[in-house]
Amino acid sequence: MNALTPLVESRTIGSLRVHAIQAGGQQLDGGAMFGVVPKPLWERRIPADARNRIPLGMRCLLVEHPVGPILIDTGLGNKENPKFHDIYGVDNDGANGRTALEDGLAQVGVTPGDVALIINTHLHFDHAGGNTYLDADGLLRVTFPNARYVVQEGEYEYATHTNERTAASYFERNFVPTRESGQLDLIRGDREIVPGIHSLVTPGHTPHHQSLVIESEGETAIYLGDLVPTHAHVPLPWIMGYDVEPLVTLESKRRVLAEALASNWELIFEHDASIPWGRLDWDGKAYVLRADDR
Repeated sequence: MNALTPLVESRTIGSLRVHAIQAGGQQLDGGAMFGVVPKPLWERRIPADARNRIPLGMRCLLVEHPVGPILIDTGLGNKENPKFHDIYGVDNDGANGRTALEDGLAQVGVTPGDVALIINTHLHFDHAGGNTYLDADGLLRVTFPNARYVVQEGEYEYATHTNERTAASYFERNFVPTRESGQLDLIRGDREIVPGIHSLVTPGHTPHHQSLVIESEGETAIYLGDLVPTHAHVPLPWIMGYDVEPLVTLESKRRVLAEALASNWELIFEHDASIPWGRLDWDGKAYVLRADDR
């Protein structure tokens, strides 16, 4: 993989043990990843290669929970062809024909059949691609046979009614089979999903994107999804060109990061190639990641 951090990094949030699983790497255009931010500024934080691409991760979060293992986002999966992997700079191969996500789960002693709940922040291919897989005979199957799958109802409707701009990010083979199998639960708005984990709708990247807040014994973390994909996106105006409603993203970030600073939340970065988590400071002008977390 693309010089990423170790496959699994673990810590506790109160009484909950969580594992950040690096489910592969991507290399995406730096200009697209930072929108209107000029290259001389963003390249100081994440240098680009000769094709103007920056290294990114696909970090999923496994939570050891009383209901059973809970997995937030599932990476890319195994269904895309070599041309697709080249375009997006993907490397998510594991050992013996497995994906990196499967290797990460195995590293913490979890099989796909053990997982009780899948929560998708949204349904783009690099966040929900591992929901399903192609078996050895080329048949499409649900990856986690005993799990419930949870996503915002509005996100599912948005993903199944694409347009010329959004169709390149949503592949129905990644999520429609979970509904056809009867495993999909569609939720609306901010709500508790299981004790200690609740959805927080953070629109902008997509209209119904959700982040996940994890609380236990007075400690709180937030899995940000694509609201703040890397530590370099912490400043409020540093917003991806991929976002369909960037000014809405700005207001979602303003709300969430203010609470994260005030309440000392741990931030969990899904796409950062090297930094899985950290807490915020305010330098008098902007939000920054604490120096010891960089």
